[in-house]
Order: sequence, then structure tokens, then C-alpha cells
Amino acid sequence: MTKHIFRTKSISEFISETKQDGGMNRVLGTFGLTMLGIGAIVGTGIFVLTGVAAANYSGPALIISFIIAALACGCAALCYAEFAAMVPVAGSAYTYGYVALGEFWAWVIGWDLILEYAFAVSAVAIGWSGYFNNILTNLGIVLPKALTLAPYDGGIVNLPAVLILCVIAFINIHGVRQSATVNNIIVAIKLAVVALFLALGFSHVDAANWVPFMPYGWSGVFAGASIIFFAYIGFDAVSTAAEEVKNPQKDLPRGIILSLIICTVLYIAVSAVLTGMVPYLEFKTTAAPVAFALQAVGYHWGAAAISVGAICGLTSVLLVMSFGQSRVLFVMSRDGLLPKFFGHVHPKYKTPARSSLLVCVVTAITAGFLPINIVAEMTNIGTLCAFIIVSAAVIVLRKKNPNQERAFKCPLVPLVPLLAIAFCGVLIYMLPLVTQIRFVVWLLLGLAIYFGYGYNHSIISQARRGQLGAAPVPGAVAPAEQAAQEGHPANH
Repeated sequence: MTKHIFRTKSISEFISETKQDGGMNRVLGTFGLTMLGIGAIVGTGIFVLTGVAAANYSGPALIISFIIAALACGCAALCYAEFAAMVPVAGSAYTYGYVALGEFWAWVIGWDLILEYAFAVSAVAIGWSGYFNNILTNLGIVLPKALTLAPYDGGIVNLPAVLILCVIAFINIHGVRQSATVNNIIVAIKLAVVALFLALGFSHVDAANWVPFMPYGWSGVFAGASIIFFAYIGFDAVSTAAEEVKNPQKDLPRGIILSLIICTVLYIAVSAVLTGMVPYLEFKTTAAPVAFALQAVGYHWGAAAISVGAICGLTSVLLVMSFGQSRVLFVMSRDGLLPKFFGHVHPKYKTPARSSLLVCVVTAITAGFLPINIVAEMTNIGTLCAFIIVSAAVIVLRKKNPNQERAFKCPLVPLVPLLAIAFCGVLIYMLPLVTQIRFVVWLLLGLAIYFGYGYNHSIISQARRGQLGAAPVPGAVAPAEQAAQEGHPANH
């Protein structure tokens, strides 16, 4: 069994599977992918986490924390870009792990992504509900607490959170073109709001607020980087759209890298202006630091505009993260590691409708009935681990299959992947111990599911049993599996 859990699938096999059920519609280009990435990245990080990190970890050195997190993501993004161009298949890190490292590590990454996406979507939906209720209250419309709070908080259900997730699922099910169009509009609005904040806040920057610049020392800066790393989660969601891209070999690397660069510039600019407008300790009292800063200098109408921008920002995050979650589930199901019922493409909309519905149901229940403090306990450790595995996979595949055609090559291999591994490893180390323990528990649950279901139901397992007959010889490797391990397509 030890040998078989590291069985790989060839790139040819993955690509041939994308043509099942007619495949999905290829409608996205570089612009759409870049907007998709910005839609996933600019949201909670810029409207919430900037204040938390400045007040509790980095102080005005928040700028350096963002740069450190950006370096970690940048190195990982180059690794993602190489794989995305080489393996233009939905599933992101899960697919890349399957090609280079084998089924076991693919499952670990996929299980990891399921948790990250699902709880991130639920947490953002609860945050969206809070902003939505705040806007309604300012308009004189007060919803009963029973319909805006989870049972733990004294309500019955967080109905706005449930409803927005249903709307998001409806958009995603009806097609990637519709999803991308809605996302483009929302991203344009929130970028305009961020530009408004920078324009209004720049003239109110007081250099005295940047002193002391590093109040918590370098340990605080790195701890801040591990916290605001969440702000960058999303560029990897671009790669989940691989099967819906017109020219994946060129457009995917461009979309991944451009979205990360644009968002990094925005984060650095916003953090510099934010900490220059208001003393960093004052952000301890607010969960809406950008709006708070504008109110502090007298721009109340600007604060209201920021609230609208926050709603847009969180909506686009929900849209793209739900999109990514459904694609990961879809590919894992298509590979047999999860029930194949969810690996189905809708004949009319050409989208993984069943996976999208499953994501909607799970996240709606979580967001509707659990309080934000429980849902928000999910942190960055899973994504950091996924980045480490993908970076390692680049090095491994360069050794195993150096002649494989690569439309985009990660530069300076193995240096860049090793830097990504090192950066992500340091950020994992800086996370709280309870987060690390929680991750191990989730991983153990995933291993139980893999060995109880996925191992025996995967396409490779079925092919091996078909080749060897009803009584497989212990330790034997079927031709289909051997071909996959050697990087050639198996004849299923």
C-alpha cells in the first residue's frame, strides 16, 4: 500500500479527462483571470486585517509585514504559474500534487483546500452580513436579531449570510461568463473605493504616527505577516479556473502574477496611509479600520462609501472563493477520491453544478448557525502547507520529467521554490500552537476518509483492479498505474 498511495497521474490523463461531458466553456482571458484574482484577494485583508495587524503585531511596520507576506506568495505564485501553464486543469494545488508527488499528497492538499475555502467563505459571509445590517440600520431598517445572529449569539439563523451564499451559488451555477462579469463589476467598484481612500487619506498623513515604526520588534513584524497572509489568499483561486480559460498556457501565469502584483501595491499603499492617518493603537477598538480612519479625520461620507466598498469587496471574495471550492471538489470527485456524483458537468450551463450546490449547502449551514469567532478560527496554515507542497512539487517534477514542455518556467529553480518553502515555513512557525493542533486533527480526519473511501475508489485503483482481475497480486503494479508513475498516459 505504501507504494500505491504515491501513484501519480500523467498530465495527458488529466487533460483527456477535461473533455468528459463535453468539458466546460473556455471564455476567460488574461483580463478576466486578473480580475478574478483581485476579486478573491482584495476584501477581508484590506478592510479588516490591516487594523488588527497594525494594532496587535506590526504597528506602522505593517508595510514590512505585507512585503514579507508578498515575498512568500510571490515565490509560491511563480511555482503555481509553472504548473498552471503545464497542467491546465481545474483543481489547482491538488492537481499539481497528483502529477508530481502522487495521490496521497494530492489528497492532503485537496482536503486542506476544502477546509480553507469552506470556512473562509463562511467567515466572509458572516462579515458580509454584519456590513449589510450596518448599512440597513443607517437607512432606518432594523432586522430582528433572531434573523441576523447565530443561535450561539442569541438568534435563530444569520439569514443575510445564508441568502448571499445562495445568490453566489446561483451565479456560479449559471456559468463562468456570468460569474466573471459580476466579479468584474464588483472589482471595479471596490478598486474605485480603495482609490478614494488613498486620495482622501494621503493629505492627512502625519509622519509622527509612524513613530515608533516597529513597536513590537521583528518578531511582531513576522507575526503580523503570518496574520495578514490571509489577505493574499486568493491568487491560487485563479488556477482553479484552468478548464475555463481560452489560452491557459499564457493567460494563467499572467493572471496569477498580475493579480498578486496589483494587490501587493494596493496593500502597501493602504497600510502606509492608514497608519499615517491614525495612531496604530487606536485600531484596537474597530473591526473596520479603513472607514474608522476616514471618520477620525472628518470624512463621514467617505466612511459610508468605504462601507459600500467593503460590501462589494466581500461579495467578490465570496464569488471567487466559492467558485474555487466547487472546482476543487469537482476534480477530486472526477478522480474518484470523493463520490463521483459531484464530478458532473451540467449539460446546459457547462459548470460543476452539483459541486456548487454542495458548497452552498455546507457554507450556508456553517455561516447561518455558527458564530463568527468559531468559524473565523480557520487560519492560514492550510494554505501555507499547500504552497510548500506545490513549491516542492516543482523541484521534484523538474528532476523526474525535465523534458516536459513548460510554457512558463519558474525562474531560478530550485532557489525560488526553496525560498517559498522557507518563507511559508517561518510563517507557519509564527502561528499559534492551537492552530497547528487544529490542522493536525483535520488532517487525521482526512486520512481516515482517504483510506476508508478514496484509496479504493480512485480512478487509478479501479484501473489497476481491472487490469489484475478480482484477486490482485500483493505488491503488483498494473500497466495503467505503471504508465502513470512514469509520466505517460494510461490506457483506461
